Amino acid sequence: MTHTIGKVYLVGAGPGDPGLITVKGLECVKKADVIIYDYLANERLLDQRRPDAELIYVGKQGSRHTLPQDEINTLIIKKAREGKVVARLKGGDPFIFGRGGEEAEELVDNGIPFEVVPGVTSAISAPTYAGIPLTHREHTASVAFVTGHEDPNKPESKVHWDKISTGIGTLVFFMGMKNLQNIVDNLISHGRSPDTPIALIQWGTRTDQRVATGILNDIVHKVREAKLGPPAIIVVGEVVRLRQKLNWYETKPFFGKRIIVTRSRDQSSVFAEMLIDRGATTIEFPTIDVVPPGSWDELDSAIQKVESFSWLVFTSSNAVRFFMERLRCLNKDLRILKGVNICTVGPKTSESLESYGLRADLIPAEFKAEGIIDALGSVNLRGLKFLIPRARVAREILPDKLRELGAEVTVATAYENIKPTTDVARVRRLLEEKKIAAITFTSSSTVHNFVEILGKKEYKTLLNGVIVACIGPVTAKTAEEYDLKTTIMPKDYTIPALVNELADFFKKQ
Repeated sequence: MTHTIGKVYLVGAGPGDPGLITVKGLECVKKADVIIYDYLANERLLDQRRPDAELIYVGKQGSRHTLPQDEINTLIIKKAREGKVVARLKGGDPFIFGRGGEEAEELVDNGIPFEVVPGVTSAISAPTYAGIPLTHREHTASVAFVTGHEDPNKPESKVHWDKISTGIGTLVFFMGMKNLQNIVDNLISHGRSPDTPIALIQWGTRTDQRVATGILNDIVHKVREAKLGPPAIIVVGEVVRLRQKLNWYETKPFFGKRIIVTRSRDQSSVFAEMLIDRGATTIEFPTIDVVPPGSWDELDSAIQKVESFSWLVFTSSNAVRFFMERLRCLNKDLRILKGVNICTVGPKTSESLESYGLRADLIPAEFKAEGIIDALGSVNLRGLKFLIPRARVAREILPDKLRELGAEVTVATAYENIKPTTDVARVRRLLEEKKIAAITFTSSSTVHNFVEILGKKEYKTLLNGVIVACIGPVTAKTAEEYDLKTTIMPKDYTIPALVNELADFFKKQ
């Protein structure tokens, strides 16, 4: 019995910013059976994989190799011969100092079908994110990419220092951090001016990017002083002077700031992307997970008689989602909601409802339970029936107040908020090392669970000096109960407003 041979995609993952992978590269990640990835490939890209995809890390960091190159080649071929679609995810571009050529040769020699998907190389992206254009009509018309880490077994250097030192306007060195002194000495001894500008960019395009600039004569001292390490790109040439004027990336409001996001995993990505887009390093630390309830009895019973209700109140996007999914499971559709008024709390809940083709009849100005009561105004609620699908544990203010005003209220459990398994040790270490700038809370549950996960004896000490940002007054009140002072709370109780308020705060600082 012969096995169908699979296919290998040698994919350039880009330089670090996950947004810089190509459309085709991301398609390969999404369809792969096996993803074999490097140290320099951003792990956020792996979130795009199929749930059943096999992940194999083969990263090489400095002198520490998870697998030698020949074993990586063997692994790729083995997986392809099993009939698998393999995405070999490599940092930057596979064919620019990425050893992609060697891997491609092995695939040809073993009769394995393959494609090469180019990536955005760090040679151009890291300088760009540092505000350094590699070519500029007033400074240079030529650029060269050079290895700063040649194979030590070579009998002689393949870098023609006598030609590149004075013959090329801009020089970009890969993997040259450990050989910086040697690179500087060779350039100067072969005719490059000691006053030539030079920049080293560590972790270019990432939110923890760091840059040191100087001239050939003093850069080694400056890099040592700044404690920069690999991986880094080295740029030599007059274009480095433009960084002072064109440095766009590091001026973002959250640049260099680590911000903890405590939202549930399925809801944190959009929030995190907003923060990352403004330069933050997000630490996703979900303190809440949204799961179906232990029993559907309450919600099913309410749905069966939903036409008898005057009002259907959704206080979250999760309530909308679980209600609609249950409607479908019971072989019912939106027609049964004819004649039922719908109220949604907040724009995101309204958007979620609209995605199902429905519009809310009432959206309170204040995005919390009390706002619903105010929005109903002078309506006589006596005898009106309200259905509130919601989390199993939630504030009782809304149903209690409605009942006080004479309404009949049915609360149906549509989902539960639970504490997920999370990487406590990493967050505790970052807090102990004072490397967290802010923490965000988007519900009372996130506050409660954060305190419990971190430990009631430790959380206050660990959060000392950390900016606390809460989405609204209810969440802020819960934080206050734990003696946590809320520094940031937007006027509109939404995620975009919270992000904007955080940005304004750090801009002023």
